[in-house]
Amino acid sequence: MNNIKILWADDEIDHLRAHLLFLEEKGYDVKTVNNGLDAIDSVRDNHFDLVFLDENMPGISGLEALKVIKELKTNIPVVMITKSEEDHIMEDAIGSKIADYLIKPVNPRQILSSIKKLTDNKRLVMESVTQRYQQDFRAIGMTFMDHMDWPKWKDTFKKLVYWETEMASSDETGMEDILKTQKMDGNREFSKYIEKNYLNFIHSTSQDEDSPTMSHNLMKRGILPQKKKGSPFFLLLLDNLRFDQWKIIEEEISNYYKIVNEDIYLSILPTTTQYARNAIFSGLMPLDIEKRFGEKWSNDEDEGGKNLHEAHFLNDQLKRLRTGYESKYIKVTNLNNAKAMVDQLPNLVGEEFVTIVYNFIDTLSHARTDSKIMRELAEDEAAYRALTKSWFLHSPLLEAIRYLSSKNVKIVITTDHGSVHVDNPVKVQGGKDTTTNLRYKTARRIDYNPKEVFAVKDPHDALLPKQHMTSSFIFSKENDFFVYPNNLNHYAKYYKDTFQHGGISMEEMLIPLITLESK
Repeated sequence: MNNIKILWADDEIDHLRAHLLFLEEKGYDVKTVNNGLDAIDSVRDNHFDLVFLDENMPGISGLEALKVIKELKTNIPVVMITKSEEDHIMEDAIGSKIADYLIKPVNPRQILSSIKKLTDNKRLVMESVTQRYQQDFRAIGMTFMDHMDWPKWKDTFKKLVYWETEMASSDETGMEDILKTQKMDGNREFSKYIEKNYLNFIHSTSQDEDSPTMSHNLMKRGILPQKKKGSPFFLLLLDNLRFDQWKIIEEEISNYYKIVNEDIYLSILPTTTQYARNAIFSGLMPLDIEKRFGEKWSNDEDEGGKNLHEAHFLNDQLKRLRTGYESKYIKVTNLNNAKAMVDQLPNLVGEEFVTIVYNFIDTLSHARTDSKIMRELAEDEAAYRALTKSWFLHSPLLEAIRYLSSKNVKIVITTDHGSVHVDNPVKVQGGKDTTTNLRYKTARRIDYNPKEVFAVKDPHDALLPKQHMTSSFIFSKENDFFVYPNNLNHYAKYYKDTFQHGGISMEEMLIPLITLESK
């Protein structure tokens, strides 16, 4: 218990001797005072882990003492005790950031429960997380050994993300390495699942209910069914938003929106903006985009932007689907764009369909690779999530979400692909036309170990364009990344422990699809 020190301020403290003796027997060190001014002096001059404060005392009231105590020691938990059940007293106390609120008469067990909740909470949470994960560990492991269909993969990935965020929010549980190993096992099995089923998935018809919703049919199967004709609707596509990052920002969003549906769809390969996002907006696989739109499709070797025609692709798809409306399209690539977007909202909420592409998270991922400071700020997955949350809480995007909620606008939040933490270099070799992405390669000729990659020798089999007759694609799996033999050690060290996308992993391909309605 580490000798927890408690201050108890009550003008009737003599009537609470039984409570004090009970706490002392439990090992707590309790100091008592009988008025608010003495409570303030005690807090100023001493360290306490917790303060019990009576609301109605002679001199200054408990509420007045509370405000001063919080100014002196911001982080000290204060429990307000009062005879009154009047709403305004409770509201004032909560507004002053009390940790708990008790109504007299209180019994010793109530006091003990409050103490444990406020001073022993971290240990209790940590023990609970450990015990619950130990119970779930075997079940998840058995699932990997079983036949895993698409619904099972979605459920299992959600469980892994849940435990990852739970452990990150508590102190060291001793189970982090076990969870990391189990997640690696999951990615190994997921890679096998994709190698076995991917080509069948992309060639299946839209009527095939057993195949997952994917990038090229996301609009038809996942987004438009959420839209009610005649009502305003916003699609927020946050580039490179992983499912665990969604769970981190969900808490703040839930203050303004209720989650109608939390689903997952499967990204196409390569898991990059050029391929996956163009597929979302066009409703077509990349090979079909090239056939339909010609020069509006850019291959890897082509210069210039690769996503310059998203608005055109989107409205062409809406027309093909006979929706009867077009979408306003806004792309946010910097802070000025974001502020301008917020300023436009009053004019946009009357529109039938509005699409906002928000690029910050992808920029953050790339900045983490190139910047030493960013690597230190986001040194692991938990820190990467925390950095995402910090950005979101101070972003114009949150301001936009608040505003849309106040106007009763329905929202779908999704993304085009995720990213994975890579740590294992895999050697490949190709000519000058080989693409630079670390998670996939395409070229006329590529030398590789077939056991280490998912190879598509004819890109048309995967509904991908090919620039040359002999072009092929390879995709990295799990936590691998591609390096060339030249300067291998330098690049292996430089890119190790970065976040990359383009290949096959749960983090890259299992994509959040969230439907929200305002509260």
